[in-house]
Amino acid sequence: MTKPKPVPEIWLERGLFASRWLMAPFYIGLVAGLVALLAVFVQELIHEIPLVVASGKADDAVVMALSLIDLSLGGNLLLIVILSGYENFVSKIDIGEHEDRPEWMGTLDFAGLKMKLIASIVAISAVALLKAFMALSEPGAEPDTAKLGWMVGLHLTFVVSGVMMALMDWIGAKSGH
Repeated sequence: MTKPKPVPEIWLERGLFASRWLMAPFYIGLVAGLVALLAVFVQELIHEIPLVVASGKADDAVVMALSLIDLSLGGNLLLIVILSGYENFVSKIDIGEHEDRPEWMGTLDFAGLKMKLIASIVAISAVALLKAFMALSEPGAEPDTAKLGWMVGLHLTFVVSGVMMALMDWIGAKSGH
């Protein structure tokens, strides 16, 4: 027979559990960030399409597409953090068996979230690096070797970090911890 918990301990544990709701404003703030990212996406689209059409150059269209992809990846990253963070740390999202519910929703634990985040960061970094190299094809473009070096170095750091995180998760899973 287990001994009943003291009342202060019960209240402390209930208070600690309820404190998870302090994270909800963070996720609401991230939704506002997603709205801001959408506004930038629309501005970029409205601004760049006439320039690409006027130039008629494939490189300009590719750079515009890369910019839009970059913003889209950032939005995906925010959405993953919002939905999985809320579900992991605040409360389950009860939308029933909605046909549009992403498969990973409700099943993505912290390790999975971490891997999706690093994969998104690597993709965003790769797009930024590709844009930087595409800009070098412009007539008279002078390569900023220091900037390109930093971009390549950061990208490789993100890639190596992702591989190391995946390796740590794999080792942890194999060891049962």
